[in-house]
Amino acid sequence: MTFTVTYAQRDGGGAFLRLAGELDMSTAPELTAVLDRLTEQGERHLLVDLAELTFCDSTGIAAFVRGDNRATARGGWLRVTGATGRVERVLRLTGLAEVLGYPPDTGHPTARSAP
Repeated sequence: MTFTVTYAQRDGGGAFLRLAGELDMSTAPELTAVLDRLTEQGERHLLVDLAELTFCDSTGIAAFVRGDNRATARGGWLRVTGATGRVERVLRLTGLAEVLGYPPDTGHPTARSAP
């Protein structure tokens, strides 16, 4: 399956990314390049929709963490939403569902209370 990354400006600022296909060691560099480019262009808030992502391995997880670290260094964040199936399971097992999760029924991602 082909991997794609599409993105657009969000209302109120930031970027909304949509991933589709399989995120693995052969496709993670594409995501990393997009995240790097967006943060270098000044985007600090990155919301990543995973609803159409069917697979994510450790290199995909690393790309999310790296993207969040880069955004955080610039005073922002990276959050993921819409994960289902195997992708949701991987995010829960790694703890990233809690760290980077952005439930659709919540407000601003940084408004969550700290543990």
